[in-house]
Amino acid sequence: MSTTVPPPEVDPDLADPAPPPGPGLERAAEKAESRRGFLVGLPSYAYLILFFALPLLIVVIYSFATRSIRGRTVLGGWNLDSYGRLLDDLVLDIAWRSLWIAVLTTVVCLVVSYPFAYYLATRPARIRGVLLVLVMIPFWSNLLVRTYAWRFLLSSDGPFTSFLVAIGFEDAQLLFTPTAVMIGLVYGYLPFMILPLYATIERLDHSLVEAARDLYATGWQAFWKVTWPLTRPGVIAGSILVFIPSFGAYVTPEILGGRGSTMLGSYIARQFIGTASDWPFGSALSVTILLVMMVAATAYFRSGGKNL
Repeated sequence: MSTTVPPPEVDPDLADPAPPPGPGLERAAEKAESRRGFLVGLPSYAYLILFFALPLLIVVIYSFATRSIRGRTVLGGWNLDSYGRLLDDLVLDIAWRSLWIAVLTTVVCLVVSYPFAYYLATRPARIRGVLLVLVMIPFWSNLLVRTYAWRFLLSSDGPFTSFLVAIGFEDAQLLFTPTAVMIGLVYGYLPFMILPLYATIERLDHSLVEAARDLYATGWQAFWKVTWPLTRPGVIAGSILVFIPSFGAYVTPEILGGRGSTMLGSYIARQFIGTASDWPFGSALSVTILLVMMVAATAYFRSGGKNL
């Protein structure tokens, strides 16, 4: 009968100790973590390169191309002629119109959204959930369908025009005007202002406002000294989310605007799919707008959006 002899016990004090931590071990761990992060993010990197970086690179290349007499794009004879046309009076007029409509849309959205977001953030959880659903309901339908609905509402036979005529405005005409474009943009991008404001105000420590009131600050002073600075990141985020798409809007100006309401998005689209057929100029205009918006957004974030 054989018996199994157990292995001798090893004194833990005599065992080989683990290698002490040092710079080499930390660097190896950092490299391993970096490799894992790269592999996890590889699908996202591939998606961004394939559907964002490469199309953008193609647009940049086309902006230096040449347009032939027949209207075809020639990838050769690289020049800056398309960028030189950006200072034409027509382009500057359309850019100015797009700028003030986008700024006015952003201001109106902010004025309407701030009190609503404050009311929404200070309601009980059950009411808050219902109101949030109501805010997000427009996202359940396509923007094109909603814009065509506004075309009916603002038409000469629509309820808005009929109301204006009933109260004495005989020559009231809303459709195909900059006013109609702004109404459509405010309606379309209002949730983009409400949601960032709600997220910021919901995290606000209201005891700070109460402390300001205890120090004899009026309600208006407590708002400007406490509430407004603490909610400024939401204001900046909402303003960016509204201004940038409004500045380059295409669907809303095309459906609700007329010839006097052309914005940059519509003007660029006509260079590619319209009778103009000037791809180099459309590409140059697109690249310029992209660069300007990137610089403006970067400056905006650095000035007051560091906590976003």
